[in-house]
Amino acid sequence: MPHDPFSGPTWNLLQDLREIFAYGFMQNAFMAGTIVAVMGGVVGYFVVLRRLAFASEALSHGGFAGATGAVLIHQDVFLGLLAFTSFAGVLMGLLGDKLRGRDVAIGATLAFSLALGSLFLTVSTKLAGEAVNILFGNILAISPSDVQFVMLFASVCLLAVGVMYRPLLFASLDPEIAEARALPVRGLGVAFMLLLGFAVATAVQVVGVLLIFALLILPAATGQQLTARPAYAIGCAVLIGVLCVWLGLLIGFYLPYPPSFFITTLTFVSYLATRPLGPSRVARGRRLATSGLLAAGSTE
Repeated sequence: MPHDPFSGPTWNLLQDLREIFAYGFMQNAFMAGTIVAVMGGVVGYFVVLRRLAFASEALSHGGFAGATGAVLIHQDVFLGLLAFTSFAGVLMGLLGDKLRGRDVAIGATLAFSLALGSLFLTVSTKLAGEAVNILFGNILAISPSDVQFVMLFASVCLLAVGVMYRPLLFASLDPEIAEARALPVRGLGVAFMLLLGFAVATAVQVVGVLLIFALLILPAATGQQLTARPAYAIGCAVLIGVLCVWLGLLIGFYLPYPPSFFITTLTFVSYLATRPLGPSRVARGRRLATSGLLAAGSTE
């Protein structure tokens, strides 16, 4: 028998958890949400550090065009998402590596992606229902095969960050000094944009195109406001993201509203709560991390 969302919790923790996890769709939602939250905290740290929040939003809209196009030709939505976000990420990375050029490249990609999505929706009115899920996400509709896809691509993203961590951190903090130290700054930028495309395609499965900030940006921004150390900030971002996903799913189970709304609200509230701590701590974190990398480089 399906759960009555208006009956409310019993406030017996074990009994409530048993009831929640008796449903396969809730198990899938918790697994996928946790995986994406971990990936979002790690990748999102570098997104915020490199000031690419606008880029992640543009990539998610590129994913919308890819997903609607995939539905139109009867292909897998996730593959459409992945193809378009990866292509758009590499394109943005190649078109602009300086701040001004990057903003123009991102804006151009965003405009083209929205135009494509609009075209696909116009061609087939049958896409309307699917478009809502793509835009706002439907974490409760994730299947076991979707969980496997999410786990696979999140693992690829985390592995890539692990391999690139130190040079990417250096290039993100001070690209001029990193370039003087013979680091491939432009290549790292393009590689990270491709990685961001993978991460966006994975996260859209959970929170949708319009709410991508919820797991990819807000926990990472909150983590940077809590601590000046990169590793600790990443850890805080992961923890905040996971807790917000869990709480959002628990609340959404008992209320007749989409869990993505609660997940987004919780991450937004956590960001606002730590905002007064932010500017000085973020600036201090940049100085500490840069000096630490320079010191480490001089001893090698």
